[in-house]
Amino acid sequence: MNVHAPDIDRHPTEAEAQAALDLLRRYAASGTEPTVNIYPDLSAVYPTHVTDEAYRATLPDLQNGPASLIRGADRRIQHVGISNFRLPMQIATRNGAHLAEVSVTGTVSLEAGKKGINMSRIMRSFYIHAEAHVGFDVVDAALDDYLNDLNSFDARLLLRFSLPLQVKSLRSGLTGWQYYDIAMEVIQTGETRRRILHLDYVYSSTCPCSLELSEHARRTRGQLATPHSQRSVARMSAEVQGDVTVEDIIDMARAQVPTETQVMVKREDEQAFAELNAAHPIFVEDAARLFAEGLEDLEGIGDFRVVASHQESLHSHDAVSVLTHGDLFASETLEPRLFGTLVHAG
Repeated sequence: MNVHAPDIDRHPTEAEAQAALDLLRRYAASGTEPTVNIYPDLSAVYPTHVTDEAYRATLPDLQNGPASLIRGADRRIQHVGISNFRLPMQIATRNGAHLAEVSVTGTVSLEAGKKGINMSRIMRSFYIHAEAHVGFDVVDAALDDYLNDLNSFDARLLLRFSLPLQVKSLRSGLTGWQYYDIAMEVIQTGETRRRILHLDYVYSSTCPCSLELSEHARRTRGQLATPHSQRSVARMSAEVQGDVTVEDIIDMARAQVPTETQVMVKREDEQAFAELNAAHPIFVEDAARLFAEGLEDLEGIGDFRVVASHQESLHSHDAVSVLTHGDLFASETLEPRLFGTLVHAG
């Protein structure tokens, strides 16, 4: 029991302070070791023992604590998890598998009244399937596992990787590796599961207006002029309801807008590319509609979204368009930096 002396807050006199100082000096001069140790002796050597189940059972687990530990509004969280944990995986293609670095984002819903989740379980659930070739069957299985492990109703799993495919030059017969930014996504909402493929397709866009103006200068004034063209990117996101593969969507994109940027180029290829661009001038509005037409004709595709960005060589700004089909991608708002992510550095 602590007793608060009545005069504990009284300011000491100079004589009392001097007496206390003399007492401390005599104690220090006596060489007496302190008998009170405020802190216990702690080991600074890293232990080599392995913990057992009994010890692990004593470890604190705040994320599974009571609702009284919740800070802020006690509301349902739609997505909580981890982003960009990476591992090597085999990506299946028509011509065999390719090893790629895969970035995984996994989230689950968290109901009101629950403090948090054990995020390492998402990684552990996915690593069980790490040896398999990447496909929607693998993503589905991993999603099932961590839904069960985390006892959640809704979940999302997103795999991002760069897929290398060999492509031929236009005329010289050379081949090179073209890399495609791909994402595979599976979303579970209640009893509904949806599978989505995302593809960034990089192409050259020649401005139809600039092409006509250049030809006008040649025809009317004998003036050499060149139309402006630029590297452009279309991000296609498509709900997969059948056996559609990434390569099917790439084939469709090449058919709709054949001016894909080139890998291996000799002089005859560069000339061919100039001719190809002249044969397929395209506004950003055209691009969105052409890719949409291709997705509509592709069997096994449900809802989709096309985001196109023509990174203008004429202007200091970009020309952009967004076209959606279905409720999955419908939105009245845009991510603030959506178009800024459509830049593919050389």
